[in-house]
Amino acid sequence: MNKAGEIRVIALGLIRDDERIFLSEGYDPVKQETFYRALGGGVEFGETSHDALKREFQEEIQADLTNIKYLGCIENLFTFNGRQGHEIIQLYQCDFADSKFYQLESLIFSESQNHKHRALWIDISRFQSGELRLVPEVFFEYL
Repeated sequence: MNKAGEIRVIALGLIRDDERIFLSEGYDPVKQETFYRALGGGVEFGETSHDALKREFQEEIQADLTNIKYLGCIENLFTFNGRQGHEIIQLYQCDFADSKFYQLESLIFSESQNHKHRALWIDISRFQSGELRLVPEVFFEYL
């Protein structure tokens, strides 16, 4: 989580396989709500968002990306764990280079020592029906 009052630049990868997308699962203890978002992470100083995207997928789930295509920029203002957040998202559409990732049900990855997350394939219809929550909601415009 970034410092209060800081705008964070992140690169996220939207990976789609027919009617499903690959997302990471998050939980907000204050809202007691589970949500889903694309994988990726922070852009470091001196690094392009394209390079950051590739590095984050490599670090988090040891995956190489291919067919990386820039989709657009999203400004996201949100509250997580009772704190206001502000991020500029550089959104990319991409594919896994290794087909084994398409066979997986889910996988567990670590963002840090004590932060374990689950990444999984989810049918887009489950978000459209309102059963599950995709953040930020503007992602729908890119699906």
